Amino acid sequence: MFQKARELFPLLVLNHGYIDPEIYTNGRGLRREQDYLARRGYVVMHIDYRNHAESDKDPQNDLELRLGYAEDAINAVLAVKNSGLDFIDAEKVGMLGHSMGGGVTLNAMVIRPEIVSAAVLFAPVSGDQRKNFDEWVRERTDLAAMILDHYGTFDEDPEFWDNASAKSFYDRFTAPVQIHHGTEDESVPLAWSEELQADLQTAGRDSALYVYDGEPHEFIGDWPLVMQRTVEFFDQYVKGKVND
Repeated sequence: MFQKARELFPLLVLNHGYIDPEIYTNGRGLRREQDYLARRGYVVMHIDYRNHAESDKDPQNDLELRLGYAEDAINAVLAVKNSGLDFIDAEKVGMLGHSMGGGVTLNAMVIRPEIVSAAVLFAPVSGDQRKNFDEWVRERTDLAAMILDHYGTFDEDPEFWDNASAKSFYDRFTAPVQIHHGTEDESVPLAWSEELQADLQTAGRDSALYVYDGEPHEFIGDWPLVMQRTVEFFDQYVKGKVND
């Protein structure tokens, strides 16, 4: 008797946006996306970054511009690849990031481009660390002073700030990128996604930007369309389906 081959499910890694670690609980963020994608034939792994819930503590995380979150995402992929779990096909891996998690995804693709087969970004933060610093860190005067004292200001050490920015390394990307952003986003400027798309095109990368009129930072009315496009994208580049 021949045994029927066990079905394998491809892996998607989800990187959530900023949630205060003091109130964060396991798996919080991107709940509806987790469920939606799992129901469409994917193993979905949602990352609890360092300092979140029961994850390891890293007192240097803020000083290091939270770049360690990208290490966490990368290590999650590698852990699955080496897990021996026989129901997961980790040959091709998709990664989805929202807001800060979009920045985590960009950084992961710079550090280990070969482990991501396709990336979807929902209203991502900037690939330029200077812009993120000015938007969210500078007003936290004690932390901002500590970071600038440690690394130097933008003018004192531009090389550091270039090297800390994914924007400087988009030419390393090997995976296609799909970006989604709403025109009424009050958390992350739409202009940042437009700049990202332009930079990826300049670097010769495969990318597309979808803009949704009237949609806020977390999509509401157009969320079904966002997810339809997301699944079609992952089906093509992770599952290997050919779109008609």
